[in-house]
Amino acid sequence: MASHLLVFSSAPSLKEARRLSSLLLKKKLAACINISAKVESHYWWKGKKQKAGEVLLLIKTRSALFNKLEKVLRENHSYSVPEIIALPIVRGSQKYLNWLNQETKI
Repeated sequence: MASHLLVFSSAPSLKEARRLSSLLLKKKLAACINISAKVESHYWWKGKKQKAGEVLLLIKTRSALFNKLEKVLRENHSYSVPEIIALPIVRGSQKYLNWLNQETKI
């Protein structure tokens, strides 16, 4: 298993994305979070095709912190089923990964 993850999550607004990012950083569950300007999401919800403007969060963290990060997102997100998808970081700059380790808390 990879020791680092890139976690995707979306929020309905920039305000909520910033709030979630601040919370994750304060708890040292992420070293860096990129917030995209705006994405258009198309999805199925309760049997109907939907379209919505959202803000995408790209969260860099350690694999060992995923369960805590997921819990914080679920408890503080306005969506009843928030997107929380993790991809392994299989390679990266060792200096960056060392920094990521220093800025997160196990």
